[in-house]
Amino acid sequence: MTPPRRPIAVLTGPTGTGKSDFAMRLAREFPVELVSVDSAQVFRGLDIGSAKPDVASRAAVPHHLLDVVDPAESYSAGRFVRDAARAIDDIEARGRIPLLVGGTMLYLRALIGGIAELPAGSGEIRATLDADAARLGWPALHARLATVDPAAAARIHPHDAQRIQRALEVYAVTGEPISAHQARTKSPLEREFVVAALVPSDRSRLHAALDARFDAMMDAGLLGEVRSLRERGDLTDAHPAIRAVGYRQLWAHLAGSYALETAVARAQAATRQLAKRQMTWLRSMPDIQAFDPHDAQSFVGVRAALVAATCLF
Repeated sequence: MTPPRRPIAVLTGPTGTGKSDFAMRLAREFPVELVSVDSAQVFRGLDIGSAKPDVASRAAVPHHLLDVVDPAESYSAGRFVRDAARAIDDIEARGRIPLLVGGTMLYLRALIGGIAELPAGSGEIRATLDADAARLGWPALHARLATVDPAAAARIHPHDAQRIQRALEVYAVTGEPISAHQARTKSPLEREFVVAALVPSDRSRLHAALDARFDAMMDAGLLGEVRSLRERGDLTDAHPAIRAVGYRQLWAHLAGSYALETAVARAQAATRQLAKRQMTWLRSMPDIQAFDPHDAQSFVGVRAALVAATCLF
């Protein structure tokens, strides 16, 4: 009889809470390889603004699912699940330990809970929703979603047109909330997951740190990085890579939409909103062990949780 496979360790949390630092500390103690759970770090050329691990970190510890695709391509949650599954199998086949690290909650939910089997899109329904949005605005459609699927609305930003439209479309086609479809899914890996999350209790302290981090990214050359992407000539603000927080706002500045100071302020505000959405997602995920990254003992707690629960290290 084949023995059960050990649980998979996950370290997640909002942006800017020190996940990468904690993961590198764990990798210095145990035979760990890191699997990125980040929708911006999969793109080549999105380095500074995605807080991608530097060359020294990647040389010291193997990292997976970085620089997977060109910014002109799309990368879906479904593809992430397939790529992560292959990376996990490869790491374990070599006798090493996979540690999933990152804060893209859509990817993490897809890996842990699976991807719901949803109906095909309806051009007619989408056209109607687009017309309603043009007349009323996407926040109004988000309010409509909240009446039929409050669970989905709680996870979706009022200006996230793509996800609002899809959730309303699924409800219109099936008569059932998209959250109900998602609740019936199972992990494609058929594995247990042990999730440690860095969740700060002091929002103001997190916001200050996020603002300072973005300033540091600007000092490190983020504007030049975005300018290089624009100069390729084959990218627009419709590409998923360019819609990433920070890149979107600086792209608009370079296009002449507003001043650099405005772009920075908008990017910092968008980063704070991203952190808020990530914490909302985490509250909806069961069996997560949360640790305050501002607590001096938080690393000890994360380490103990992952070691004791997974028997990995």
